[in-house]
Amino acid sequence: MDTDLVLTVGIVLAVVSIPSLLSAWVEGRVPRVGTIMIIAAIGLVLAAVLTRPGGYGLNEVPDVLLRVFSRLIS
Repeated sequence: MDTDLVLTVGIVLAVVSIPSLLSAWVEGRVPRVGTIMIIAAIGLVLAAVLTRPGGYGLNEVPDVLLRVFSRLIS
């Protein structure tokens, strides 16, 4: 699997987990699903950064996201 795709899936998963975490916190529940999603997102992002030669810089992330989404659309 392409490291750009792994990074993008990790970032999207992290963003999607935020509402689940907030909902559980507001309702006084244990945020099990949100926690699992965050752990998976961190794992995916770390895997992408560690397996790509040279890693990723913060200034590269928007370009990577756009490149993956453009591949998805076309």
